[in-house]
Amino acid sequence: MTIENIPFSPKNFERILNSITDGILISDGKGKALWANEYCLNAINKTKEEIIGKYAEELEEKGIFKPSITNMVLTEKAMVSSVQLTENNGKFMVSGHPIKNQQGEIDLVITHARDITGTVRTTTKLEEMQVLLKKYSMEIMKMRNISKKEETNNFFIGKSKTFHSTFNLINKAALVDTTVLITGETGTGKSVIAGRIHQLSERNNMPFVEINCSALPESLIESELFGYKRGAFTGANKEGKVGLLKMADKGTLFLDEIGELPIHLQAKFLQFLQQKKFTPIGDTTSYSVDIRILAATNKNLHELVQEGKFRSDLFYRLNVLPINVPSLRDRQEDLFYLLQLNLDKFNKKHNCHCKPTHQVIEALQNYDWPGNIRELENLIERLVITTSTNEITIEHLPSYILNTQKKSNHLLELGKGKTLTSTLDEIERNIIEETYKKYQTTRRTAIELGISQSLLMRRLKKYNLTKI
Repeated sequence: MTIENIPFSPKNFERILNSITDGILISDGKGKALWANEYCLNAINKTKEEIIGKYAEELEEKGIFKPSITNMVLTEKAMVSSVQLTENNGKFMVSGHPIKNQQGEIDLVITHARDITGTVRTTTKLEEMQVLLKKYSMEIMKMRNISKKEETNNFFIGKSKTFHSTFNLINKAALVDTTVLITGETGTGKSVIAGRIHQLSERNNMPFVEINCSALPESLIESELFGYKRGAFTGANKEGKVGLLKMADKGTLFLDEIGELPIHLQAKFLQFLQQKKFTPIGDTTSYSVDIRILAATNKNLHELVQEGKFRSDLFYRLNVLPINVPSLRDRQEDLFYLLQLNLDKFNKKHNCHCKPTHQVIEALQNYDWPGNIRELENLIERLVITTSTNEITIEHLPSYILNTQKKSNHLLELGKGKTLTSTLDEIERNIIEETYKKYQTTRRTAIELGISQSLLMRRLKKYNLTKI
């Protein structure tokens, strides 16, 4: 039987379309609904009167079909497929087909919709399960790595809001497979944080490869990163060398002190980040690797970009997920906990029972800690080793910490019985007097103080320091 033998009366045509278990909607060339099959009406829980005669834009505005595939077909003047949401939260995969006349104008739009609500719900549940599995995996890895990280616990102890905010961001970074840029002062624990992100990530069983960009001469960094082919240059290993990029395949590459990466290598490394391919020195073949990049620096990369010392495009590639590690002076609330942790650690290590006096704790809390947690660690171990008794007193502290304490006490004494204005004047006078005595000229003194020479002259006159 051929198609010509089928009796296509309007009644039979309607029966055929109503027997289909997918939604069918027919509209004219202006988007007005002409006919809908029973499945379509049942799926959206509407009557014929609520749909037929209404324009696509109106149905979309009411939320009955969102987006309107009919409108999209009329706009694109071509077949369109997309997921469509209905008023009753149904999800349909809809294809819209234009029927054109001999002049190429659209006479009709036929949309065919298949219900995928159940499929989407199942997919959503699978996605939710995957997220839960990631979280459970991370918790398991945390417990598994506790014994391995005794020496790094110092960086992950604290009660302050600043600490918890950073700590939560670190854990979130471990869940996603993207580039992370870790910034912060020296001694804040940037390399330890990079290690933690790797340990808690899905790549934890793969290599964690680290390179310090400031520890190698410029001439060696390229060969260390990219490797080289046999006989690539004079003095090269006869067998060639596998670079760190290749060694880190499937794992994590951590570039510490990324701000020290030579400018001529930044372009080559940027190309690798974009393509995930690299070419060893002396080779003509490119190699693909699957690597997660973590980078760290104690420098202000924004300033380096402005000074032309760091490529802006590389900076933006690295700065996908930035983590700024707070300094110890920005988390003063955590100092006591870190102090106690280090005391317990080094007392146990050196079989001692040292305890600090209240004066010592107060002095340490008033200190700025430019070396951050690393400086605190080193100081506590030194005190535990060198203190002959079990009590650490103020006399045991280094002179630079005591001097800080004396300056703080001096400022308090200076202000006793005086107004704030007179106290500030006295401080300003002392600073100007000491600086002027050191440099002898008003020009050098003004430069050192960061003020104009004319302002300095007025201050010298005000404080009667012109005869120094």
